[in-house]
Amino acid sequence: MSDKAQLTTRHLLGIKYISTADIELIFDTADEFKDVINRPIKRVPTLRDVTIANIFFENSTRTRISFELAEKRLSADVINFSSSSSSVSKGETLLDTVNNILSMKVDMVVIRHPAAGVPIYLSKRVKANIINAGDGTHEHPTQALLDAYSLKSKLGSLKGKKIVIVGDILHSRVALSNIFCLNKLGAKVRVCGPPTLIPKHIASLGVEVSHDVEACLRWCDAANVLRIQLERQEIPYLPSLREYAQYYGINAAMLNRIEKPITIMHPGPINRGVELSSDAADSKQSIILEQVENGVAIRMAVLYLLANRN
Repeated sequence: MSDKAQLTTRHLLGIKYISTADIELIFDTADEFKDVINRPIKRVPTLRDVTIANIFFENSTRTRISFELAEKRLSADVINFSSSSSSVSKGETLLDTVNNILSMKVDMVVIRHPAAGVPIYLSKRVKANIINAGDGTHEHPTQALLDAYSLKSKLGSLKGKKIVIVGDILHSRVALSNIFCLNKLGAKVRVCGPPTLIPKHIASLGVEVSHDVEACLRWCDAANVLRIQLERQEIPYLPSLREYAQYYGINAAMLNRIEKPITIMHPGPINRGVELSSDAADSKQSIILEQVENGVAIRMAVLYLLANRN
């Protein structure tokens, strides 16, 4: 691994706060780590003696496991923290919780929190590197990086490529981070979903807006399909999931009608039969499992580059 190139920031708080050069550097580093994780011996001593705390205030399967695996592949010491089994449930503040963990000489914090802006808040108050693993409906930068990296692996350069993001755009931190990332890489981005699930001023981010799924699939090179986030919806935005599936669900019959190969993506977890049918999710056009594999390489790259930024 070359130590010459460095990120322009000490933290990964969101795609909005990093440069296109940072994104390309992360991709180049991920290429090297992808070779590592496909070797018989998958561990490298790169982050030996670095201690990383995974602090998750929201449930997570893929992201938490992916980060933990990336950390262990780099030989880091790992602490896992869950809010449900901690002093947070006894009334301890966020800052006290993090400072208590950092007083045990932790070098890096990976944090997921239901409130937007928490990683930024912490980055201004603690010395450790902060990695945002998802904050409310704000951003999920490593997901956007692995999505764009997966697309680049499949399609080559993303400059001029047409990408549609379909689903619950209003509540999705993945959508926002993807929009920032794809724009920086020169892709053309369109969002598609029911009018109630499209933010009012999203066109100001440089994206097109549509409510016709099949027309978007005919237009695009790749579709990133998002689930309906019922857990974030305080009021009903849809008559029913069945009706959503009828008008906005993507299935193999629809893909066959398009008469051109498009790439299907999903950040997970998939609600099969709602936003994506099983025959579409498991089709040859799907790169969903490749996204999961690339997630480990991307997170290894981010951890490595931030550790070398100190």
